[in-house]
Amino acid sequence: MTTTSQTAGTTTLEELERRATERRDRPSYGHDALIACDRLVRIFTTDGVEVQALQGLDLLVTEGELMALVGASGSGKSTLMNILAGLDVPTAGAAKVAGCDLLAMDGKARLRYRREVVGFVWQQTARNLLPYLTAAQNVALPMQLKDGRKGGTRQKARRAEELLAMLDMADHADRRPHQLSGGQQQRVAIAVALANNPSVLLADEPTGELDSATGEQVFAAFRRANEELGTTIVIVTHDQAVASEVRRTVAIRDGRTSSEVLRRTEVDETGRESLVAREYAMLDRAGRLQLPADYTEALDMRHRVALELEQDHIGVWPDDKEG
Repeated sequence: MTTTSQTAGTTTLEELERRATERRDRPSYGHDALIACDRLVRIFTTDGVEVQALQGLDLLVTEGELMALVGASGSGKSTLMNILAGLDVPTAGAAKVAGCDLLAMDGKARLRYRREVVGFVWQQTARNLLPYLTAAQNVALPMQLKDGRKGGTRQKARRAEELLAMLDMADHADRRPHQLSGGQQQRVAIAVALANNPSVLLADEPTGELDSATGEQVFAAFRRANEELGTTIVIVTHDQAVASEVRRTVAIRDGRTSSEVLRRTEVDETGRESLVAREYAMLDRAGRLQLPADYTEALDMRHRVALELEQDHIGVWPDDKEG
């Protein structure tokens, strides 16, 4: 009996050591992602009242993606964008963009991050461009701020010309913002954001002040930048037309990622292509997911639910009140 117990004890200890080794050798969360947010928390305090804008949000974005973030007002999406842009600092959790730790940067590193790693396009056209500079001068300005005003003037001008040409704005290079339409201003703003060849381009409601036709032109400019330059682009939008044009749309609700829609092209037996979209609930690292409100309301699910583990799925059932 003693020998058996010792053997069983030894086997159990070896099993625990094996599991611990597997966990230790497992790649870290988001190790291969360009953007990795891990249990991100942001708390604001106003007049002694705490508001949790982000409540343990998880998000991974791979290099080269063109994706959209959607959510109701107050869901936390703009807070997330400000953190990714280096304009705000998380309260807790982890956030990395292109290898930069957004919680560990000092002021100098944060300024360099905003100049070199990320580009940003605001909804308000007036915030993106300096009114007294031409389109070409606006595009060249970030390069001058990064490298200094001396040297490389010709290369900066050439880079500005190339970006404006790519976005069909070459004929407007010498015009100032007040001489451009709203859509034209946003396309110049995209060129400004791309000037220093950032790893990530962030855009907060870039078509919010534009009509649908002009919005389509601006989104086409984002797509061109993504395809021709390989720039990773994340767009916050309420515009369903924009959200439906990207391969991946992530929804944020109550400070967490709640669901995402993935779109892919399928070819049937006749060779005809069709776009197929499927919605998924997001499962965070703590095992939590947000069930769609219309689902829970339809089944009168409140407070608690019953779970059953099946061979190939998990069943979620309304609480048996009588039981």
